[in-house]
Amino acid sequence: MKEYFKGIPEVKYEGKDSINPFAFKFYDAKRVIDGKSMEEHLKFAMSWWHTMTATGTDPFGAGTIDRNYGQTESMEIARAKVDAAFELMKKLGIKYFCFHDVDIVPEGKDLKETKENLSVIVDYIEEKMKGTDIKLLWGTANCFSSPRYMHGAGTSCNADSFSYAASQIKNAIDATIQLGGSGYVFWGGREGYETLLNTDMGFELDNMARLMKMAVKYARKKGFNGDFYIEPKPKEPTKHQYDFDAATVIGFLRKYDLMDDFKLNIEANHATLAGHTFPHELAVARINGVFGSVDANQGDSLLGWDTDQFPTDVKDATLSMLEIIKAGGFINGGLNFDAKVRRPSFTFEDIVYGYISGMDTFALGLIKAYEVIEDGRIDEFIEKRYASYESGIGKRILNDEVTLEELEAYTLENKERPMESGRQEYLETILNQILYK
Repeated sequence: MKEYFKGIPEVKYEGKDSINPFAFKFYDAKRVIDGKSMEEHLKFAMSWWHTMTATGTDPFGAGTIDRNYGQTESMEIARAKVDAAFELMKKLGIKYFCFHDVDIVPEGKDLKETKENLSVIVDYIEEKMKGTDIKLLWGTANCFSSPRYMHGAGTSCNADSFSYAASQIKNAIDATIQLGGSGYVFWGGREGYETLLNTDMGFELDNMARLMKMAVKYARKKGFNGDFYIEPKPKEPTKHQYDFDAATVIGFLRKYDLMDDFKLNIEANHATLAGHTFPHELAVARINGVFGSVDANQGDSLLGWDTDQFPTDVKDATLSMLEIIKAGGFINGGLNFDAKVRRPSFTFEDIVYGYISGMDTFALGLIKAYEVIEDGRIDEFIEKRYASYESGIGKRILNDEVTLEELEAYTLENKERPMESGRQEYLETILNQILYK
């Protein structure tokens, strides 16, 4: 078997003082924290598209990275990608992967040929999985890159585009089921609009819901018991995305009675592009009972688009892991690195460096999140901040025992209690003390 990541050893944990570039400094897969190993807490996944397929193209330049793996024929390239992907996952100790249909196979001259290509490569992936502990986390269909989706897929004004998207989704669901995936993602890369002058927004949202309901019905009939996910994204490519942020998606799911089958796949870079923080979006999903999975990356605050960088911000990872822990951790979902090396980082070694950095960042975030919990000062402050609801009028408010008239009477009869400080600066000092000790 050809080796693609030549000279790169199996990456092992060596501790924070190691200067070995091919070693984990914080990710110790078997280390147990709160009854679970690190690899169980984090459930790292490799993204097929950015890792095995992306060539470094951007709006201003051609690709800088060779992703043909020494092959020239399209299906042989696809097989070589599978071999390289499993080599990489084994060397990094990654137990999961995620894919779009067109990441793993080339599109054919028509749907029939594309479906045949998909079947061949899915069979090949299934064979590669045998004898390993590598699993599919989730699959999805790329219903945004082709010109046929210029007006959207599930929201397209063209019924043939809608039908083609439905066919792609059906086949991607079949592939997900065959490979034992525990989730299926809807990512609305073209589900939005540029101007209301040519758009019937209500019609398009109704149609998107129709497509999702068809997908659920089909998958459940085929025996799929996993989660469906929607991944919120605020922009790129359309100006008004229908899946702008977690709150917008939750409103959509409630309107169309999809809450029982769908959860959210939250991406860090999408959160910041929506004007939120990553922990905020995780919290919104958590408190609404729809936290499912994560696309781990980070953006650049100086750029207004989805840069999909490997995560290196330990503070953000810590606050995000706190939300994930509060949500009960991952069940069917996991932590997928929807991240790519920078355009000038074109070697296979650079991919490994990126994954080591991202895995160490979230491992350290997990460690620090539990240190925050064990320290207890932040949780104690929050509990005390709402103490006025533990008795008296506050408790009656929480018990739904008062009316507006009664609250007015209470306010007229009682002197207002003095306000207390939110102590943000103090709490940030505690967080820094834990992060940097």
